[in-house]
Amino acid sequence: MTTDAQHYLVTGAAGFIGSRVVELLLEEGHAVTAVDNLNDAYDVRLKRWRLDLLTGREGFHFHELDIEDLGATRRLFNTPYTAVINLAARAGVRQSVTNPWVYFQTNVLGVLNLLELCRESGTQKFVLSSTSSVYGDTAQVPFREDAATDAPLSPYAASKKSAEALAYTYHHLHGIDVSVLRYFTVYGPAGRPDMSLFRFVQRITEGRTITVYGDGRQSRDFTFVDDIARGTVAALRPLGFEVVNLGSDSPVTVNEAVSLVEELTEQTAKVNHEPMHPADVGATWADITKAGSLLEWRPETGLRDGVMRLIDWYRSNREWAREIETD
Repeated sequence: MTTDAQHYLVTGAAGFIGSRVVELLLEEGHAVTAVDNLNDAYDVRLKRWRLDLLTGREGFHFHELDIEDLGATRRLFNTPYTAVINLAARAGVRQSVTNPWVYFQTNVLGVLNLLELCRESGTQKFVLSSTSSVYGDTAQVPFREDAATDAPLSPYAASKKSAEALAYTYHHLHGIDVSVLRYFTVYGPAGRPDMSLFRFVQRITEGRTITVYGDGRQSRDFTFVDDIARGTVAALRPLGFEVVNLGSDSPVTVNEAVSLVEELTEQTAKVNHEPMHPADVGATWADITKAGSLLEWRPETGLRDGVMRLIDWYRSNREWAREIETD
């Protein structure tokens, strides 16, 4: 480890974004205490695949526990961390409609536990992962951080909005420096299988039918995971309290995304259309001006290159990745 190495706590460390953030911190020579409960919200093989890339690396210490368990989490706070990066979350819009309780337990109670432990231990920096879903379907595109976020369309979005409010409270009362990062439709190798691009790549490659909700003209600001991880690490700098969008600033329609996967896999999609889900928004599009000015950050990976990297990963892991449930 370098002489200026820091010690970070990263929750959700076996997750899609969390594992990449941990990797970047280790590459910079820092120590990482990593936490994940390895739940079965989606196929655990993905989480273990990511974790295997980190296990055994210098400075990496993993604990399998749940941030909802205050007592177990408190045992990790013997001394202050340089920062806590909270990437543990229940994610997914449609699933939250079915089981809202688990979303609030992790995304709100878990965040409250971490903030309180930061206060107790003297940890002065907290990075909170949030989501573009908090903007709902009323904000003008591209979404700016000062747009109204008081009309969430799903329990997932409502839970993330609640976590943002809690983080501000702890900043106001206890002086904790907080960066709230609103992520926009993250994709890439070993990504979440409920996300559209993972589903499209798997199902088109295997000749299975894909489901497109609505007419496919809804648009998403797809953002490559490495860009998101870089922005998350950049947000470790002192900011006071800031909410920052991390997105590609280049939205495409779902139909365009399907066409791109068809082109890059050289296969034709079998498409089944279903009605739009009431929790889905019509468009996401990040205004990333603030990320540029505060974090000196811009996305570097275009959609074509990013999707090709996802396809390459899928082909390399096809023996087991083809079995992953993507509905």
